Amino acid sequence: MSRALLPPLRFASGRAGLRRILAPADYHALGRWAGGRVCLLLAATIPVFTVFSDRAGPWVMGAWFAIICALSAALIRMERGFVQQVHIVPPAPDRHQHCGTIGLAALAFALPTALFPGTAMAGPGPHFAAMQVLLCIYVVALARAARTALLFAAIFGIGGAAGLLVGGGLEWGAGAAAAQLCTAALAAAGAVIAGRLVTALDTARAGAREREETLSLLLREAEDDRAEWLWQIDGARRMRHVSPRFAQTLGIDALAAEGLPLIQAIAGEGWETGALPASLRDLAECLKERKPFSNMIVRVHVNGAARWWALSGTPLCDEGGRFAGFRGVGSDVTERTDNAQKVARLARYDQLTGLPNRMMLNEGLRRAMSGAASPHGRCAFLIIDLDRFKTVNDTLGHGIGDGLLRQMAQRLRAIMGTGDMCGRMDGDEFGIVMTGDVSAEAVQTMAATIIERLSRPYDIDRHAVHIGLRIGSATYSGGGDTEQSLMRRADLALERAKEAGGGIHLAYEPGMQAEADKRRALEHALNQAIENAELDLQFQPVVDTQSESIVGFEALLRWNSAAHGRIGPDVFIPIAERTGAIVPIGEWVLNRACEEAAKWPAHVRLAVNVSPEQLLNENFTPALSHALDRTGLAPARLELEMTESVFLRDGAAVQATFRRIEAMGCTIALDDFGTGYSSLGYLRTHRFSTIKIDRSFVQGATKNSAESVAILRAVVALADALDMTTTAEGVENDSELENIRRLGCTRIQGFLFGSPMDAREALALFGAQAVT
Repeated sequence: MSRALLPPLRFASGRAGLRRILAPADYHALGRWAGGRVCLLLAATIPVFTVFSDRAGPWVMGAWFAIICALSAALIRMERGFVQQVHIVPPAPDRHQHCGTIGLAALAFALPTALFPGTAMAGPGPHFAAMQVLLCIYVVALARAARTALLFAAIFGIGGAAGLLVGGGLEWGAGAAAAQLCTAALAAAGAVIAGRLVTALDTARAGAREREETLSLLLREAEDDRAEWLWQIDGARRMRHVSPRFAQTLGIDALAAEGLPLIQAIAGEGWETGALPASLRDLAECLKERKPFSNMIVRVHVNGAARWWALSGTPLCDEGGRFAGFRGVGSDVTERTDNAQKVARLARYDQLTGLPNRMMLNEGLRRAMSGAASPHGRCAFLIIDLDRFKTVNDTLGHGIGDGLLRQMAQRLRAIMGTGDMCGRMDGDEFGIVMTGDVSAEAVQTMAATIIERLSRPYDIDRHAVHIGLRIGSATYSGGGDTEQSLMRRADLALERAKEAGGGIHLAYEPGMQAEADKRRALEHALNQAIENAELDLQFQPVVDTQSESIVGFEALLRWNSAAHGRIGPDVFIPIAERTGAIVPIGEWVLNRACEEAAKWPAHVRLAVNVSPEQLLNENFTPALSHALDRTGLAPARLELEMTESVFLRDGAAVQATFRRIEAMGCTIALDDFGTGYSSLGYLRTHRFSTIKIDRSFVQGATKNSAESVAILRAVVALADALDMTTTAEGVENDSELENIRRLGCTRIQGFLFGSPMDAREALALFGAQAVT
């Protein structure tokens, strides 16, 4: 116990000291040891008999012993009566009677010495000393009532000393009398000191109890005003002093809760089955080991419902230092804990599908890789990318898209094996962590199963939805890789799978990293291409089908990299679209092409290809207007070509951009019609000036393909009806030219009339007609 908890012991002096010693509780404590003191008195009679029986005779000693027994009986009766008088001062008559009886007992023990002093001095010394010691102990034992102890010592000491002095004379009696008085004085001093020590200790204990009771009262008052409640258990872990709020929290009456095992009261059905939550087992362990705890979050089951409690507890000890149970405070933190769990789930799970998110996938992959660090351990990571998911969102709405993702997640979860984890990484990308058997065959089997099941039709709000997917995978078999590097390898394999087509799975191969490095180098070089003057334009003539005269040119972008040589548009255009470089490159193309077209005769038109990423950029129409104003090219001479893929983007944004283009006076051509996501609805909802027919149909018609001929005729008839022109691409020989003329196409573009040429060669075709 801390010294600060006990008041310092100060010995009182004078009357105040004696009054402090004679506190009401002293008489109560005096009565508890009455039997022991009586035994001391009776034991002291034995050496008295030994010393004085021969001289006094049996009748005198017998009478003397009877007196001692009568006085002892009276003392034990009175002192035991004090036990019942807790915190009450005994009445004055009782106190006086007690003192008188003590005095008579002291006089009784002093009489043999006073009557037979010679015997006392000449008798057996050890037995006489034993009597003195026993009586001194008796005096000290009366320390709880110091006044009576002093009375006994005084009468015994003075009476015995007087007898020794009278009987022995000054020659040898004085010394014996002085010894008797010293013995009595020492006994009296011992009684006073012991009394003060005991009183001080009792005072400290009473103060501690008073502070404890005050604290309990304060805590109970605070409990009435707050959500916390007090709890206490005994050494057997049974509830004691159950407070009303704690009983209300338990859902039972306070009296019924008294004596009930705490764990049983809060375990619910788990008490019978033994299926206790881990937190409840931790609580039971702390109680068993008698360890203090603070703010332990415990899952309990009370009132038929699962709750969360925050408990703090401290072991209790009784006055003897023995373990007496626990006392503590608790509160219901169910709402706070549930909110914390929701926040944690938000941070680790995708809210739409309920699958683990990217962060949790990273953690799962890290654990799998740690487990695969053994010589024979392996794990794998798969990335799934959906095909045409954006089309679903744009055409059917985001509600259908969300429903699609939820159903996909259900199917994906059903495929997972023991130890596998699937999650949503971002948008329409999903990830899978495989453990156990991750051989090439096992990974391929998993990927094939995913492709087959996830590609099945989905029924969402009475809409039949079909999608495709591609999968890239990478396997880890030890080494210094991190989860990020393994994911990157799977992503490289996915990029190759996208290039290869839909519905396939590709595993990572070392050569993919080299290709990725090359692509990154191309991306970097492409971002510097305008600044380094590595881009150039070529122009391919477009001629009238009947007159074969030039009516326009299509501007074609070329890239001659100083570091990589000539790079084809089929390579660098996708890179530019993916990286966003297509926007500044597209602006450069518009300015450069309009600048050249302004030099041509007024009837010659310019066609410029526009990427969907470029078209939907917010700066597109301002850049277009700037190019026309700067070069002076008439807007009617500029035709913007775009493929059908533009309609897979935000339809409303595309429509708004088309209206702004038409308001400027420019026209729009639909390029590669029939090869992409063709729909006659595009021709109904959007106004085009030209439909460009892909070269594959031109070649098919030349080979007398009935399908190609039928499609060409239908497109030409539709264009005529909608007042549109048609341009056949890729005409390379006279046979193809005749077929195109017969089918009614308006214009022709192809090597038969000219390969792509630089601006100077294109201008030279007009000779004196060129505007300089």
